[in-house]
Amino acid sequence: MSKYKQLNQKPCYIRANIFFVFIYFVSMGKASEIEQYVIDKVREIRHLKKFGQKKLSEEMGLSGKFIGNVESPKTPDKYNINHLNKIAEVLGCSIKDFFPEKPFTTDL
Repeated sequence: MSKYKQLNQKPCYIRANIFFVFIYFVSMGKASEIEQYVIDKVREIRHLKKFGQKKLSEEMGLSGKFIGNVESPKTPDKYNINHLNKIAEVLGCSIKDFFPEKPFTTDL
């Protein structure tokens, strides 16, 4: 019987891999402060313009679940600059409306 089975432990490299997979999944859907701000602003303006998630997604020419996936903390989906430009076009607002007046002070 190997010492790993005796001690009911996995070799160190397996534990390390499991740890990194765990960290990946824990942080997978986590948006940065600026990303969350933009997501919240898009949601706010979307509600003001009476657009549902599916309607906005489809007007953008994307899957009906796209906006819902971005707004969900359970998925890693995020907006890129092209998405934001198209959202501004569809909602009839400026792309600047999605950004704060002053930058956030955060580390990369």
